[in-house]
Amino acid sequence: MNTLDGKVALVTGAGRGIGRAVAELLAEEGAAVVVNDLGTALSGEGADISVAQQVVDAIRAAGGRAVANTESVADYAAAGRMVEQALDEFGRLDIVVNVAGILRDRMIFNMTEEEWDAVIAVHLNGTFNTSRHACALFRERKTGGRIINFSSVSAWGSPGQPNYGAAKYGILGFTAVLANSMSRYGVTANAILPYAATRMIDSTPRGQEFARQHGKPPSEMAAGTEGDPANVAPMVAYLASDAAAGINGRFFGVRGYTIQLYSSWEIAAVLGADRRWTPQELAEFFPTCIDPLLEDVPTVEVPGQERPLRGTAALQHDSSAWEEFAPGIQQWVRTGYYAAKAAARS
Repeated sequence: MNTLDGKVALVTGAGRGIGRAVAELLAEEGAAVVVNDLGTALSGEGADISVAQQVVDAIRAAGGRAVANTESVADYAAAGRMVEQALDEFGRLDIVVNVAGILRDRMIFNMTEEEWDAVIAVHLNGTFNTSRHACALFRERKTGGRIINFSSVSAWGSPGQPNYGAAKYGILGFTAVLANSMSRYGVTANAILPYAATRMIDSTPRGQEFARQHGKPPSEMAAGTEGDPANVAPMVAYLASDAAAGINGRFFGVRGYTIQLYSSWEIAAVLGADRRWTPQELAEFFPTCIDPLLEDVPTVEVPGQERPLRGTAALQHDSSAWEEFAPGIQQWVRTGYYAAKAAARS
């Protein structure tokens, strides 16, 4: 028996890259899929209705069930029609995966209002639009549901992506709200921060340099490697399944063959007093109490890596910090993070 037999999923941005890989795996696991993709350029301009249909054709050829939807997630009413299409075609909706996105990269001092609005409209508003209509259905039905949103490590401060980074950070906050507000109806909401060699990566300076060196962009050489978008899909399928009913409000990084659990804004330290602080006291005590926790662990230069590893990524490079659970399966836990920071300061 497949893990998603009898389920129905809506996957946005499912015409290419990660979205397509997700749609195809959900179908392989037994779900019927509404494949949404407007077929735009990476900037969000233009449209090609054949993009979604090609994925539908591939799913059907493999014995699965799917229908195409070629409307924009940025359109609130269109998002409602996506949910209605799932009900009309397959009789129900159980899973919403919000992958759709565009790029309009620019440094903050060069970005136009239109470039800001366009990216926010697709990523943040689009995630709200589909979730809003699905949640109304899930609340009325009261038999559960799965919402899986896509964020990005660009949320941590990618310099040339103020619109994209802000939208992706907003998606994390929105996911937490969904998790808290919809759990009473048996609905879970989680977020994925993926890495894969897609056309978004092709468009970056690193992707363009890769293309100059290798004659092809990263996305065209990703199949079967750690950059393959298909590597992201299994975690989505798991979160969409009944087996993940107890996982809610969590953020997972998925990169190659690794799955990372993010801390979800937990308090890291507390400095307390029996009265109101003065600025002078904070200036006195911060350097010895809180500042050590703000220090980065030393960077690690790794042969073959384009950038030095920092923070927890640097600590993961230490093979002795990993615990083996089974052949080919290991786990790294952040137990030594603050110890490493303290050592770096001393």
